[in-house]
Amino acid sequence: MKRQVFYSFHFDNDVMRVQQIRNMGLIEGEEPVSPNTWEQIKRTEKGVKDWIDENLKGKSCLVVLIGSETSTRPWVIYEIQKAWEQGKAVVGIFIHRLNCPNNGYGTKGDNPFDQLIFKRGDEVIEPLVYEPNSIDAYNDIKKNLSTWVENAINQ
Repeated sequence: MKRQVFYSFHFDNDVMRVQQIRNMGLIEGEEPVSPNTWEQIKRTEKGVKDWIDENLKGKSCLVVLIGSETSTRPWVIYEIQKAWEQGKAVVGIFIHRLNCPNNGYGTKGDNPFDQLIFKRGDEVIEPLVYEPNSIDAYNDIKKNLSTWVENAINQ
């Protein structure tokens, strides 16, 4: 059975890259909301938090797809914190080397996990972060995504 994950990413910059990963069909992740629905959700901070909280339910891992500005997005940071508080695994994957049909290749962004401290009891945990092969990032992700998620869950 495929793992149930929550994808966290910067929608405006990276949705086309994220769709490439979703279309691989290797793990089950929620579909992004439509632009019209998102306009309704984002009208209030509570609306966004409620949507995130609801969509994290039943997921075993938060997969942060890291683009050029992902680390600056407050809702990405909220998603990471919420997932960790709920005992979910977290893993990061740099996606700047995936070719976006609209914008081409991206630039490597900062790791959003660097802004937070992850602890289990007194032990500090360093979340796993993967940077796909520069020559063929798409196939590297396709080949390894399930393993990377499992590595995070077993960490």
